[in-house]
Parts: sequence; structure tokens; C-alpha cells
Amino acid sequence: MQDRPRRAPPAGVPALVGQWEHFPHRADMGVCGHGTTLEEAFASAAEGLTAVVVAPSDVKPVEKVDFTGSASDPELLFYDFMNSIVYEMAVSARLFSRFRVRVDGDYLHAEAWGERVDVERHQPAVEIKGATFTELAVGRSDDGRWFAQCILDI
Repeated sequence: MQDRPRRAPPAGVPALVGQWEHFPHRADMGVCGHGTTLEEAFASAAEGLTAVVVAPSDVKPVEKVDFTGSASDPELLFYDFMNSIVYEMAVSARLFSRFRVRVDGDYLHAEAWGERVDVERHQPAVEIKGATFTELAVGRSDDGRWFAQCILDI
């Protein structure tokens, strides 16, 4: 399978970070984002969430949606962020391909760029019901890079 070439995003829209992975978990799907910062790990995991449904490169970053949240620890902040994305995807029939995340202590502000679902063009594979507390973890790997992971209920 060949990788599709990535389109350059519109001005002001961040490029795909693309450092995420999926891992199997019974009937659900795990997603783990990696980055040099906590914010990059969160953004990468969000891209991985999209990739469960459709290739992020197939989603045009034409509309911006803001996400904010607060939680007492990074795991809960990540959990809330992922579920906010799932909620927006379900309620507004949107897909996202680009994310910019800022974490300041217990507060998160994120911007997501995407578009409304076009069933013919996107051909969504599954519907994500939500992020779960199962295998929820945020931290640093032995190499010092950040990771953020959870199991998605699909």
C-alpha cells in the first residue's frame, strides 16, 4: 500500500504531526500519540483518533473548532479532550485532520481543523463511541518523548 502525498494546509493551519499508532484491544481500538512535548502527544493522539475513522490526509482542514477543558491531572485532561473530539464528530458530523494543542497547568486549549463528513468521499470505517479510562496513560517514555494513550470504544 502506498502512502498518499500530503496536501499543504491552508495558511495558519498546522501540518499533520503524524506520530501516532493504533494497537488492538478486544473489540475496541487503542490509540497512542507521541511527541517531543505533551501538546504534540495530545495532537498526535487526536490524529490517530481520526485515523480510526478515515485517513486524516483525506480530510480537508477548512473549518476550525476550538476545544477547551480543565482537569486535575494530564490523564483526565487527555480523556476529556479525546471525548470532546468524539462528541463534536458525532453531533456535528465532522472529521478533523489538523490539531494544535496548548496545555497550561490544568487547562487545555485546542484548535482542530476539518470538515463536515462527506460519506461518498470519506467513506467512514466506524463510529467512535468514546474514549475510555482503560489503559489511559500520559507520560514520558524511556527516551524522554511524551506519549498519551487510551482505548476507544467503537
